[in-house]
Amino acid sequence: QVQLVESGGGLVQAGGSLRLSCEASGISFSYFTMRWYRQVPGKQRELVAAITSGGSTNYKDSMKGRFTISRDNAKNTVYLQMNSLEPEDTAVYFCNVPRLDGLDYWGKGTLVTVSS
Repeated sequence: QVQLVESGGGLVQAGGSLRLSCEASGISFSYFTMRWYRQVPGKQRELVAAITSGGSTNYKDSMKGRFTISRDNAKNTVYLQMNSLEPEDTAVYFCNVPRLDGLDYWGKGTLVTVSS
């Protein structure tokens, strides 16, 4: 079975940093694009960053320069390094694996809370 497990969330002061991890199992990890999304209750889930199997990255404009997505295929893990965090970054962050059939895989999320 496919499983995505996020970790690394927590409470941090504005201006601080966190590194989120997502460990994948049950898939041929190195072949897949990996994505991070985030969601605030009552709002749409939004794409934060993506990294392809070849290592190409893409970011939401507001994240550029602050967030960095990376992957370690040997560990089946994708990371999201978050710097200069702001209260507006508070959300549940989800790991996502897109599929061509549209039936994406999702983790259960890890909560990031940024205090002012």
